[in-house]
Amino acid sequence: MTDTPAAAPQEPEAPQDLRPSFRSDVTVELVKHSAADSDVLWAARVSTAGEQSLDELRKDPERSKGLINYLMRDRHGSPFEHNSMTFFISAPIFVFREFMRHRVGWSYNEESGRYRELQPVFYVPDASRKLVQEGRPGKYVFAPGTEEQHKLVSRSMEDAYVRAYEAYQEMLAAGVAREVARSVLPVGLYSSMYATCNARSLMHFLGLRTQHELAKVPSFPQREIEMVGERMEAEWAGLMPLTYAAFNKNGRVAP
Repeated sequence: MTDTPAAAPQEPEAPQDLRPSFRSDVTVELVKHSAADSDVLWAARVSTAGEQSLDELRKDPERSKGLINYLMRDRHGSPFEHNSMTFFISAPIFVFREFMRHRVGWSYNEESGRYRELQPVFYVPDASRKLVQEGRPGKYVFAPGTEEQHKLVSRSMEDAYVRAYEAYQEMLAAGVAREVARSVLPVGLYSSMYATCNARSLMHFLGLRTQHELAKVPSFPQREIEMVGERMEAEWAGLMPLTYAAFNKNGRVAP
C-alpha cells in the first residue's frame, strides 16, 4: 500500500484593501466591434442593387465617401445602424444614470450591488473641473471656482465617501444583505458596464453629450459624461473615418 501524497497547503487569500480611493478620470475600452464604413455602403446600396450590394465588402469605401456624405446630409439614417461596437466603461454611478437615458440603439449590462460587494473607489473632481454655475437655467455657464472651493469640494466629498463606506461595511459585517446595505452608498461611487451601440445611436449620443465647435446645435453636457463621450468618439473615429468625417461636416447631427 502506497501513501497518498498530502495536498499542498493553499495560499490564504489576500485580504481586500477596503480603504477608499479617489479618482477624477473615466475609462473607456473598445472590447468588441463589427464596424466599418463599408457597412454603411452595402446597407444603403441594397435599395438599388439588391444582392449585388455585397460587392461593397470587397471595394475601397473611399471611392464612395460622397454617398456617405449624402446619407448623412439628407438624414437617411438606417444605413448607419448595420454595425456594432461594445465598450467597457468605468465611471461614477451618476454618469451611468444620465447615460441610460439613451435607450434607442443601446444595450447595457452594469455590475450589480445585489450580487457583489462594491469596491470603495469614488469620484473627486480634479482642479480642471469647473465648479461654479453662473446664469439662469437654460442659459448658464460654468466658472472655474476658487482654490478654496476646490479644497472644500475635495475634503467634503472624501469625508462623506469614507463615512458612507464605513456604514456599508458595518452593515455587511452584521449580516445585512448587500442589496440593502448598498443604499447608503453615494452616486460618486465608481461602477462599470458594457455598453453596445451602433454608429447612428452613438452619433445621437455625441450630439447631446459633447460640445464641439462644428456642432450646428449647441449642447451643454455635464463634464463627466462628456469625458466618456470623448473617449468613445476617439475609438469610433478610427473604425469609421469616412462616416465620422461626414458627421462633423454636417454639423454633428445624427441622421
